[in-house]
Amino acid sequence: MPDILDEARWEVEFLLRMQVPDGKPLAGMAHHKIHDREWTGMPMQPEDDPQPRELHPPSTAATLNLAAVAAQCARLFRPYDRAFAARCLAAAEKAWTAARADPDVYASETDSNGGGAYADTHLEDESYWAAAELYLTTGDPAYLDFLLTSPMHTADVFGPGGFSWQSVAALGRLDLATVPGRLPLAERRKARVSVVEAADRYLATQRSQAYGLPLPSNAEFYNWGSNSGILNNLVVIATAYDITGKQAYRDAVLEGIDYILGRNALNISYVTGYGTKSAQNQHSRIFAHQLDPSLPHPPKGSIAGGPNAGLQDPFAADLLQGCRPAFCYVDDIQSYSTNEVAINWNSALSWVASFLADQGRRH
Repeated sequence: MPDILDEARWEVEFLLRMQVPDGKPLAGMAHHKIHDREWTGMPMQPEDDPQPRELHPPSTAATLNLAAVAAQCARLFRPYDRAFAARCLAAAEKAWTAARADPDVYASETDSNGGGAYADTHLEDESYWAAAELYLTTGDPAYLDFLLTSPMHTADVFGPGGFSWQSVAALGRLDLATVPGRLPLAERRKARVSVVEAADRYLATQRSQAYGLPLPSNAEFYNWGSNSGILNNLVVIATAYDITGKQAYRDAVLEGIDYILGRNALNISYVTGYGTKSAQNQHSRIFAHQLDPSLPHPPKGSIAGGPNAGLQDPFAADLLQGCRPAFCYVDDIQSYSTNEVAINWNSALSWVASFLADQGRRH
């Protein structure tokens, strides 16, 4: 079993447990989230947390995300653990059926006490991603028919700011372009062309930026988790290299990671433990050395969210008022809008780091 799948399995099993069991209302749907009743204190170790944790209602968005992840799980785990792969596929198909039966169960935009609302009412991208993963795993023509009639299938799914939890069609497109065997040749060619064309746009943006990052300089793109937008754009560029073998794409990924690791306006590596000067006080309840010296800093390899021109926390708003977008960051545990650490951002960093490590082995 590859180590990366062992690591992923922990989170996949959590997602599977979020699925409503048979016999209950909305069976097969996935609960949208779970967290403390109120915002968790800082610092706070999990075993010391006095608050009850609350399971929030199911949503169609969460259900489609579960369908996509579990379908990919089935495909990737099948060579190593057929029983777990079968469990994932059963959950994926059940989630797809449930989402199709209840296509408009939305998370409340006001359900933001104790955790973000993560509201999303535009679900064509989630449906597209789920159908793509299910088709690539099963070959069922019903999923292909859904893909080919989805408005996302011909849409440009690679925006300048990078894909995110609220915009996931790119995840489906990337797999349609790279996973062999299932997709009709003409459709696979279209998917691959769309990835390469997006990578070319990101390269053009990169060339226009002083620090060589594939992100426009407008304040709107330096938002919450801007570093993840950069990394996700690097994923697209790296995929274009895998498709074409063109050295320019590989070089662009190398240049883009330079920004993340310290060649930026603030001369700071946003990844703990890497670089002469690196972030070390990311917003975390557990790794809260800045608030309690008996606790550790975030572990080596944790990436900070990065500059956020919106200054969406009081600490940043007070300290950084009037900052230029690329300077709107502070390495302080209280600045959750610039210095948060998150699993979806670290997964993008892991993907890009793995790609670059492969280049070292090849060359």
